[in-house]
Amino acid sequence: MLKILPGLSVAVIIAILSTYIASLQVVKDTVNFSPLIIAILIGVVVGNLVRFSDSFKPGFVFSLKKVLRIAIVFLGFRLTFQNVAEVGIEGLIIDAIMLVGTFLIGVWVSTKIFKLDSSMGYLLASGSSICGASAVLATAPVVRAEMHHAAMAVATVTIFGTISMFLYPVVYKAGLLLDFDDILYGLFTGATVHEVAQVVAAGFAISESAGNTATIAKLTRVMMLAPLLIALSFYLAKKRATHGAGVALRDIPIPYFVFGFIAMVGVNSTGFIPENITNLINVIDGFLLTIAMAAMGIETNINKIKGVGMKPIYVALIMFIFLFFGGIAVVKAVHTIFG
Repeated sequence: MLKILPGLSVAVIIAILSTYIASLQVVKDTVNFSPLIIAILIGVVVGNLVRFSDSFKPGFVFSLKKVLRIAIVFLGFRLTFQNVAEVGIEGLIIDAIMLVGTFLIGVWVSTKIFKLDSSMGYLLASGSSICGASAVLATAPVVRAEMHHAAMAVATVTIFGTISMFLYPVVYKAGLLLDFDDILYGLFTGATVHEVAQVVAAGFAISESAGNTATIAKLTRVMMLAPLLIALSFYLAKKRATHGAGVALRDIPIPYFVFGFIAMVGVNSTGFIPENITNLINVIDGFLLTIAMAAMGIETNINKIKGVGMKPIYVALIMFIFLFFGGIAVVKAVHTIFG
């Protein structure tokens, strides 16, 4: 426990500062950034100006992994199953189309156009189509990837996921997303932005309803990681022409925090929890998310980004463009049919 204190303390201090800055009237009247956005900005600056010793690393990792997952679980208190029903089959179809489309395009562009190693292509595709760095790391053992390939893939999805997190709210507020409302924006964000934390930041930067919808859509997309890895392992097993290749189902990393999130939605749906208690949980949860965003910023090393080869970045850029413009088209089309 003591080993996480140095890094966790830094993330908490940045979260407190970010919450204070976001509360200032001048900020509300101008950029109106949420504490989450401010936290990652401060984190990036601090992380690249200050050389933290290895003793801080466990705390940063704890904030990015444990704190974030706990925060996502308790995001369930912002929602009810009645809210989920409002997203319904429309959100599921949008998620599925964007996931499959992005993954296939990513693999094809990587291997056919840029002639990258197939494992590199799978890593880039999974990171962009599902849940960023965590999907990359989950896919690596399935495709038997080299660790430096995984590092490159994580760097690319971090770059474009961060760009998405800042770009989406700006584009939406400028009225450039056709006639999207907050709900459609949430579906679009949840189905196309890379990391869970980035989706949360981009969604709640607009409104409560946009953030809730984006979170549901994103977590539905995250849940698709397991079936994708199962299908990929069987495909690679057949491709290698050896029985039993790939990974056992028990070895596939399931995002269990998603089930915790669903459980909290269920608890909140009963109406048994008093509103003042729910509001307090949501305030605490927002602060936990801000801590995670601060750690994400600190861990974003600009020097490492400079060392990434350009081909993976080109591939990630193409997927980013598809996610953005393809996402707009798919959301509009599905909403027209099912909305």
